[in-house]
Amino acid sequence: MLKNTIAVILLFAALTGHSQSFTLSNEKLVERISYKPQKAKVVIDTDTYNEIDDQFALVYAILSPAQMNIEAIYAAPFLNKRASSVADGMEKSYAEIHNVLDKTGMKDKFPVYKGSTHFLKDKTTPVVSDAAKDLVDRAMKATEPLFVLTLGAPTNVASALIMKPEIKDKIIVVWLGGKGLNWRTAREFNLLQDVASSQILFDSGVPLIQVPTEPVTSHLSTTVPELKAHIGGANKISDYLVSIVEGYSKDHFGWSKVIWDISVIAYIVNPDWMQYELRPAPILTNELTYSSDGTRHLYKVVTFIDRNKVFKDMFLKFKNFKD
Repeated sequence: MLKNTIAVILLFAALTGHSQSFTLSNEKLVERISYKPQKAKVVIDTDTYNEIDDQFALVYAILSPAQMNIEAIYAAPFLNKRASSVADGMEKSYAEIHNVLDKTGMKDKFPVYKGSTHFLKDKTTPVVSDAAKDLVDRAMKATEPLFVLTLGAPTNVASALIMKPEIKDKIIVVWLGGKGLNWRTAREFNLLQDVASSQILFDSGVPLIQVPTEPVTSHLSTTVPELKAHIGGANKISDYLVSIVEGYSKDHFGWSKVIWDISVIAYIVNPDWMQYELRPAPILTNELTYSSDGTRHLYKVVTFIDRNKVFKDMFLKFKNFKD
């Protein structure tokens, strides 16, 4: 069934005269976004101090060595009440990455790079950073597709694409960002923080798997009692994760917290826990809505994620970790 659907989409693109110029053909894009290695090579781009879900995602990735090899970790920028500026958000994310690594006993295991100190000013001028430069260098040297797991505003990734467009041939971006395509708006924190960078992801022709928040990863919700029951007291890092969720709200009665970012890690751990649609990439308008054009290049969007399978796998890895 999937092969027939792909064939119809490719035929439609051909008949409508695909006029945009991309490095990868639609056939190659389909092949790339369907790529399932036995063990993926990944880099993780994370605004780790933004709230509390990136910490879960980072630990989940670290504790999934059978499914992925983490080559580098990048500090992504953000701006909210936890940061005084975009640069401060990135610096705090950089510090929190090291804090998480220290609590897992892996302080020096992975290279960590500072990212952008501001968001893109336009779609042609990159924010040059250690993270963007490392992504360009690492991608160009890659002998197999490199997964770029993007958990925040995609400034570092978009900057790398501007700096070296050829990396489109070498990477696969899995991005937690935006709302579902049938939502009334695309407005969502990661997308909204840097609209130009988000537009670049949709427009550049880079192999892209979008993991929307509502109505997909919004199902990845947990509670303080659930966390305490399953991972409380297991080890130092699990206790830290429980504590930051507990500290996020003063009232835990009938309260739950969405841990969105673990979805991107779960995609690498087992993509069969999700359902997808293969579609022409949407146009992200300046009004933060999606517009459609059937002649655009193809991309993949997640439409469903099995919450129970993701949490069971993550909880077991956290619980069984010996620090």
